[in-house]
Amino acid sequence: MNPLTVVITEGLEDQPLRWLQSQARVVECSARDAAALQKHLATADGLIVRTYTQVNAALLAQAPRLRVVGRAGVGLENIDQQACKARGIAVISTPAANTHAVVEYVFNLIFHLGRPLVHLPSPVSPEAFHRYRKTIRGLEIHGGTMSILGMGRIGTAVGRVAHAFGLKVLYNDLLDVAGHITFPAQSVPKEELYRQADILTIHVSHQPGNRHLINADTLALVKPTAFLINTSRGEVVDAAALADVLRAGKLAGAALDVHDPEPPGPDYPLWGIPNLILAPHLAARTQGAMDAMSWVARDVIEYLRRP
Repeated sequence: MNPLTVVITEGLEDQPLRWLQSQARVVECSARDAAALQKHLATADGLIVRTYTQVNAALLAQAPRLRVVGRAGVGLENIDQQACKARGIAVISTPAANTHAVVEYVFNLIFHLGRPLVHLPSPVSPEAFHRYRKTIRGLEIHGGTMSILGMGRIGTAVGRVAHAFGLKVLYNDLLDVAGHITFPAQSVPKEELYRQADILTIHVSHQPGNRHLINADTLALVKPTAFLINTSRGEVVDAAALADVLRAGKLAGAALDVHDPEPPGPDYPLWGIPNLILAPHLAARTQGAMDAMSWVARDVIEYLRRP
């Protein structure tokens, strides 16, 4: 019997990769090398991708034997699920793998914005030491309001931590998720969500209608003392509108881990704004989360071995 062939386009962590190599013939090939990828897809039984490989009808047409696509991650926006369904190809992901990593990262961004550390790399004078103590005032989040747009798995986990910090938790979601929430949290209309926010954090999915969900009209409702955090999808935030309110002092600060496009180009309107953190899509990049996402390899092999 011919061994199973699995093509990987964006890498896996070491241990899951070694395990997969013990179970199947594994070919690592970047999606940027179109000719090589086409060659290897011709014999692929399984395909494992991450964020940037576009699994569409054109790619699937190069893979006549393909039975399953594994996404080592959460979102499926780079995978045409209808095209896969039409071919009878299963799509498998790891929806819970990075939840803890993203939640911790959200609060890391909040604290970097509102309570930045002052590091003393060398001795300072008593005057300088006490000047820091007199002039630096951080944000105390206890008693504030955390507004969560999108109360799925990650949004709910963020809310649970926010409640533990003593924040009032408001949320808005397309679905009625109240029955799944085990801590004090209130569902409110979007306008109220924006108006009451001391911290507005975005956790929506990639779906029609979410592009520029946060725009000039939205931001006009938000308090000038508030912070905006986006670790969901870059296209959800209108970057030009955000740049305008930050430069005008109508928002205290923002932190974006995701961008549209990625990486953002020289014309990105958010470059050079001091009260803004621009991070290179790092929310899920802990070793634990990367390992957990890479273990989609086990699910792919399990699927391929089904009778």
